[in-house]
Amino acid sequence: MTTLERTTRAERDAGRKALVPFFTAGYPSEAAFLDLVRAAADAGCRTVEVGIPFSDPVADGPLIQASSLAALRGGMTLRRALDLTARATAATGVGAVVMSYANPVLRLGAAEFATRARDAGVVGAILPDVPHEEAAPWRGPLAAAGLPLIELIAPTTDGARVAAIAGEARGFLYLVALTGVTGAVADPAAHAAALVARARAVTDLPCYVGFGVADPDGARRVARAADGVIVGSALVRLLQSAADARSGVRSVADFLHGMREALAPPAREVTS
Repeated sequence: MTTLERTTRAERDAGRKALVPFFTAGYPSEAAFLDLVRAAADAGCRTVEVGIPFSDPVADGPLIQASSLAALRGGMTLRRALDLTARATAATGVGAVVMSYANPVLRLGAAEFATRARDAGVVGAILPDVPHEEAAPWRGPLAAAGLPLIELIAPTTDGARVAAIAGEARGFLYLVALTGVTGAVADPAAHAAALVARARAVTDLPCYVGFGVADPDGARRVARAADGVIVGSALVRLLQSAADARSGVRSVADFLHGMREALAPPAREVTS
């Protein structure tokens, strides 16, 4: 069992809904990125998703695309992002799941990427433009480094493909709550229960829902079915609208604490 899967199963076994915030490596600055990961750890997040900036994304909506472009203009690269992630994981103890597109990893080499990622405190990787049927050359080097390749299941994924993906999945299943890119305006809870039910019919792996989770109420409703929620665009929106990086980090910290409160189990009544 991978480190990530031990974490996700332990959180579920404890009756705790996981909160996984997404941060773009180097955005709005390297120092602010480190502060954001610290804020996530302070809010009780045991895992963060780190986006590797890329110029031609297929899954990211406008907000995350803009954050990636800003980081790229600041000189961010895959190697630099992994070095930055290493600093963040060492300082906080959280595990990082990196989200990259295929081209940067191909340029570095899948085996070197896996080794560097493991050494940086990475516990899993997402490659959204690598189809399940073509993932073996990526999955092998990652597995050799003890890292799972986390694949995505969408509302449009048919039953046979859900079973095939779930059969090889490790860490957690990433369930995409809507058809579209990150940050799309939709109600993620509308699809969450059905998606989770389809996944749980073929696996007992923890199920996390992302894409479209934008506020504590949405997170609470998604978590009625899911084992965890992933939030990204809402955090980038807070950073982009802040007067400066410091106030942006404070806004994100407050938001994450609000999300954590929304995901907390109901308090039990004490009877005399």
